[in-house]
Amino acid sequence: MNRENSDYPGSRPVSVPDPDASVVGLIRQLTREVPALFTKELALAKAELQESLTTLKAGIAGVAGGAIVLLAGFIILLMSAVYGLSIIMAPWLAALIVGVVVMIVGFVMLQSAKKQFEPSNLKPDRTLDALNKDQEALRRKVS
Repeated sequence: MNRENSDYPGSRPVSVPDPDASVVGLIRQLTREVPALFTKELALAKAELQESLTTLKAGIAGVAGGAIVLLAGFIILLMSAVYGLSIIMAPWLAALIVGVVVMIVGFVMLQSAKKQFEPSNLKPDRTLDALNKDQEALRRKVS
């Protein structure tokens, strides 16, 4: 039984399932709908992964460019710290103190930044949720 969808003029007729549909008809309908569903889910997963990779590439490029400029300025600041400390202590000791402090700060920064590249941040959550919902819907329809 087909009827026109009145919400959208000019739209295609919407098929309304017959309440007395046979098991064979339901299985035939299921065999048509499941491949289409999986095709759409795969397309969603592909789009979501491409979006994640694009974001990751842009982030890496931005971090690299900013790091280069920041490094140049940071080296100048470190040199001035060594020169300033060398007024009150031996230059070698001033350089050693500044170097150790900078290495500790750098290590802490690397540890916190490393968390951004964990696999859990790149997981396609929406696709997995949609697949779980589809699986539940199929179970309800089959039983």
